[in-house]
Amino acid sequence: MDDVIARLKNGFVVSCQALENEPLHGASIMAAMARAAEEGGAAGIRANSPADISAIKSKCSLPVIGLYKKHYPDSDVYITPTIREVSDVVLAGADIVAVDSTFMSRPRNEKLEQLIAEIRKSFPQTLIMADVSTFEEGVLAMQLGVDIVSTTMSGYTPYSPQLATPDYDLVGKLAALARVPVFAEGRIWSLEECIRCYQMGAHAVVVGTAITRPQEIVRRFVTSIQAKMQES
Repeated sequence: MDDVIARLKNGFVVSCQALENEPLHGASIMAAMARAAEEGGAAGIRANSPADISAIKSKCSLPVIGLYKKHYPDSDVYITPTIREVSDVVLAGADIVAVDSTFMSRPRNEKLEQLIAEIRKSFPQTLIMADVSTFEEGVLAMQLGVDIVSTTMSGYTPYSPQLATPDYDLVGKLAALARVPVFAEGRIWSLEECIRCYQMGAHAVVVGTAITRPQEIVRRFVTSIQAKMQES
């Protein structure tokens, strides 16, 4: 487990995800995307769903942070919300399992500590990444014994800062605790933003949309071009 975390030190992780309604949806496409990321020098891959994780592991030698997005009617949590999704992710071959570790309501009103304890019991060799949105959530996750904390959910809970930029402050405050590795993720679009996350103490940086969602990349270009044209 320590070897996986060491491999990701100062690493660049590419999030290869495409939802069902998106043009690049499909395990084979995500596996090709992951392979391309590996060739480019990525240190790891973040992937959603057992199908995508399994396909990526068959084509790519990098460590995979696995998650499984599932929506439950009684919960606002959707990133690997229960032990069932955790099991699917682990069996698909993920080296790290990412779980929503926010204060939002969980399925069947389960507590985060229950889920973490169950993961430790059922899959003791699996690394746990806590996706958080605030400093307080990160501290709690560390107290519960997770292996990694990531700022993935900052801006995606109603009570976290709604920023247009990465949450540098959250990265810095969590990293300053020096308890577990902290990954920076969310709204990272440029090399400068990426470097600043490392400077704030990030163990690794995760970038997804800016690389693997061409429809959003094109939309960003088109929107900026149209705005400039209107100014001139």
